[in-house]
Amino acid sequence: MKRFTLIACLLLTYLCAAQAKDRVFERPPFIAWSSTSIEIDKIVAKDTATVVHIKAYYRPKNWIKIATGSFLKDNNGAIYPIRRGVGITLDKEFWMPESGEAEFELIFPPIPYNIKSLDFSEGDFDGAFKIWGIQLDEKAFRKQAIPQNVTIHKINKKTELPQPEFAYGKATLKGKVLGFQPEMPSTAKLGLNDPIRWSSFSEDITIREDGTFEFQVDVITVTPAVISLPTTEIPCLLAPGKETTVTINLPEISRRSSKLLKDSKPLGKQAYFEGYLAALQQELSENTINTNIIENPLELIKDLIGKDISGCKTYFIDKRNELFDRIESTSMSPAAKEVLKANTNITTAIGLFMGRSLVMRAHVEEHKMNREQTEEYYKNTQIELPTDYYDSLKDFSLNSTPNLYAPEYAYGILLFSSQNAIIQPLLNTDKGVLFDMGKAFQCNRSIDDFSPLSTQQLNELAALSSPAYKELLVGINKTLLQKIELNKQKGGFTINQVEDVSNEELFTSIISKFEGRVLLVDFWATWCGPCRIANKVMVPMKEELKDKDVLYVYITGETSPQGVWENMIPDIHGEHFRVSDAQWRYLMDKYEVRGVPTYYVIDRKGNTTYKQTGFPGVDVMKAQLEKALEQ
Repeated sequence: MKRFTLIACLLLTYLCAAQAKDRVFERPPFIAWSSTSIEIDKIVAKDTATVVHIKAYYRPKNWIKIATGSFLKDNNGAIYPIRRGVGITLDKEFWMPESGEAEFELIFPPIPYNIKSLDFSEGDFDGAFKIWGIQLDEKAFRKQAIPQNVTIHKINKKTELPQPEFAYGKATLKGKVLGFQPEMPSTAKLGLNDPIRWSSFSEDITIREDGTFEFQVDVITVTPAVISLPTTEIPCLLAPGKETTVTINLPEISRRSSKLLKDSKPLGKQAYFEGYLAALQQELSENTINTNIIENPLELIKDLIGKDISGCKTYFIDKRNELFDRIESTSMSPAAKEVLKANTNITTAIGLFMGRSLVMRAHVEEHKMNREQTEEYYKNTQIELPTDYYDSLKDFSLNSTPNLYAPEYAYGILLFSSQNAIIQPLLNTDKGVLFDMGKAFQCNRSIDDFSPLSTQQLNELAALSSPAYKELLVGINKTLLQKIELNKQKGGFTINQVEDVSNEELFTSIISKFEGRVLLVDFWATWCGPCRIANKVMVPMKEELKDKDVLYVYITGETSPQGVWENMIPDIHGEHFRVSDAQWRYLMDKYEVRGVPTYYVIDRKGNTTYKQTGFPGVDVMKAQLEKALEQ
């Protein structure tokens, strides 16, 4: 009997030890995240706690923070509130070291043995860290990660690029986001790399609870587009009367963007395509050759240090030739290669047109010039171009329709449309898609500036090679005319007359009207894209602060055409002033306004509490206004 009891005790001890053994999940895959700043290196599931080992990646000498409201949620919906941090204090600023990398642990209650996945969340506030679908059974997850109902297109070595057709019509984009959960952001952005609307088209795509989406947009020919999600972008092609279907693979996108998981086994492709030119879209989506030579201006400037303008040209031509060799060496289809070569030609041409500016910026960087030295250098330096500087553009096929497939053709048109004096003699023509797109772009730019199309512009559009150009822009112009009529009925803005005072008294005379209130003074211009974007994204902030004692004051100059200004400001609630050129120059110099937008936050006593050139973001702006309100 004693022997039996001893054996039973030993067996019980063994079972307890086995049950108490920690379960360790090394670098678990996950479905999606809100930020790439923190990653899970390891989860240790103990019988007393769940320990999440975090690796943080963020800008050196900047801080991150983990909220006390953080929690884990398992696949059954149970919540595990955070207990404490190890190596980090909850709700306190955690300053990143010089390396930009750090480690700490987050401690949660223990989780049951049968849990398959976890979500991590700091809570529902702007900027909260969230990681969805952290997998605790990687083997089972991998078996179901690659969807069964998608087509993986094989590369056809004989596929040629179709000639783009022109027609005004609706393109349909539809698809599904794999792994989507209702708690995830329910909107994505669709940006068109459309040469006509490149700088003005960006629309929200609503993602349904089951992860599906559908969107239609007016286009006139094949149009590159980008679906933007919080941590990635999916390129696609749209065309009038055609349907593009894309299945977005969130787990694979997360794996590729993760520093810890990027070398692990893939979870399929980041996107799967059906419908319009599906095989080509698949190839371009998986392409790893960056054909945008000008994508990183800072790197360009470093490369050009010590080079004159001829050296700059050689640099870009050499880059182009190297890319062409790389493209040719791939196993891609002729169609995909043609698109990549077109994008290479376009960005090489853009680089050549930027040559003077790049060489001068490289000189400033090389000699570490301060602001005064830089201004003097730019004022006294003229770079003469060699007579054959642009001759190579003849070989770039900039006026051919295959360029419409290239994503950077849109930016190219923006630049090329202002360089007709150079391009037309080189190509010996002013006809073709390059020039038609340039004229259409300029007309749309007029609409963007709240200037309806004139009779002359409509006649110019009618003379282009396809009626689709005019049909598209007449529709956009009609929307503008309706908006202008609606604006006449809007309130919330005031046009103020500038008092007849000296330049020295001008700014004081403007802000003194609103003495006793906190002011956000915005030096801006109607033609300034960042100004207009900032004004749009600050609308929700204004609504949040509407019951606070904050007033918004907008100052612009005569470079903002009066008619455009008057049509635009009904959507910008606040007090508006338009000063003369001389007054604007004085304000720029006196208050060190180096560019637009420039913001001043002024407290109730008239003291400047914050100044910033360039929009700092809604969170920073709101924090500065609230700080001034407290004083």
